Amino acid sequence: MNARTLSPLDRLLAGIERALETVAGAPEANRASPAHGTAHVELDDAERRHAAGLMRINHTGEVCAQALYDGQAALARNEANREHLLHAAAEETDHLAWCAERLKELDSRPSLLNPLWYAGSYAIGALAALVGDAVSLGFVVETERQVEAHLAEHLERLPAQDERSRAVLAQMQSDEVRHAQAAQARGGMALPFPIPQLMQASSLVMKTVAYRV
Repeated sequence: MNARTLSPLDRLLAGIERALETVAGAPEANRASPAHGTAHVELDDAERRHAAGLMRINHTGEVCAQALYDGQAALARNEANREHLLHAAAEETDHLAWCAERLKELDSRPSLLNPLWYAGSYAIGALAALVGDAVSLGFVVETERQVEAHLAEHLERLPAQDERSRAVLAQMQSDEVRHAQAAQARGGMALPFPIPQLMQASSLVMKTVAYRV
């Protein structure tokens, strides 16, 4: 049974399965991690903790992105837009798996609050989809632009020798740019004030907390 013939109950059950896999499972990437082939370099304890904190933020960001796309796809009015959102979500699953792998290499773990981040982001995605596909796609555009900006910041803040984390973030940044462009091309509208500012504020809270917890 494909996405075009799923009943509302089927979609609900599939969404629950995806949520559990995102938050508590071990998502599998369809693409090899960009870090593969990059040499392992020893970091001192402070550098390792800092790199892990940044990668934990990015892992949480991918949990939020997955939830946002899931919520939007569940209530998308246009089938083509739903397929677009699910395709983008599959690439975000790659990012999630890459970040999880890098966290393990750094002897660290994901945020303990990921279930909370997922639930909140799913609700935002579903609400945006209820308003309409143009708003929903506009959320994708704004979200990806903000993610692109914070990835650029993290690329600067990583320990200079941490090329494995840097390779992952660089590919993620490239994918996010493409997702934003695709959503805009499909009719994503510019979100009115103060929505982008509220998104930035909530992102700052998430980044501050996820760095440590």
